[in-house]
Amino acid sequence: MGHLDHAAFGWLTPVLSYVMACVGTALGLRCTVRALRATGTPRRNWLVIAASAIGSGIWTMHFVAMLGFGVGGTEIRYDVPLTLLSLVVAMAVVCGGLFAVGYGRHRVRALLLGGLATGVGVTGMHHLGMAAIRLHGDMSYDPALVVLSVVIGVIAATAVLWAAPNVGSPLAATGASLVLGGAVTGMHFTAMAAVSVRVIPSDDALPGATAMQFVFPLAVGLGSCLFLTSAFVALSPMAEEHEPSVSADRSVTSAV
Repeated sequence: MGHLDHAAFGWLTPVLSYVMACVGTALGLRCTVRALRATGTPRRNWLVIAASAIGSGIWTMHFVAMLGFGVGGTEIRYDVPLTLLSLVVAMAVVCGGLFAVGYGRHRVRALLLGGLATGVGVTGMHHLGMAAIRLHGDMSYDPALVVLSVVIGVIAATAVLWAAPNVGSPLAATGASLVLGGAVTGMHFTAMAAVSVRVIPSDDALPGATAMQFVFPLAVGLGSCLFLTSAFVALSPMAEEHEPSVSADRSVTSAV
């Protein structure tokens, strides 16, 4: 068996991956709050933005953590199409869960079904990302830890979908995102603990791109978009924050 290193850069990649999960979740929660206070097209648009934020945050968390993943005795490459597909899957399953909560008539049923589908989908995203790995050897998984990671993923996804309509203030959303980011990150490292690799030495060139060639630039790009979008959403006032100014303008107009 090859020696697996999950933190080749020390605490940098685990901590940074946790931060990415928290930022994506916090942004998604704030956007979902806005979605539920809107109707029609604005609601749909805010839910799509929320799903993109949470989905890309989870994906970025996964691959930032994977930057610290190494296997003794073999190089690692990533299949580009499969890696991109895992990003699409992450956004799509979160979008499905948020739309279930945002438009579902039966709240509890929508929460449970949405959490189950989203949790299984997010865990599927993780394993699709793992399937994109190319190395000299064979990977196998501990079934018990895989099942545990799925359970953690479903619980985390259900908690996110529950928090989305129930966390109103920025402070509450920040606190919730810290907890939920930890749950999502825990799901990742639980799934990674299930991995074992039997290295088969070879001089053949591996297909695909290295983490620094492909994963790192994409993760940095998505992370930057999350931070910029977070700043935009945080600085743009809620609908109810417009009301005092609108009322004031009307009062001035009436007085004139």
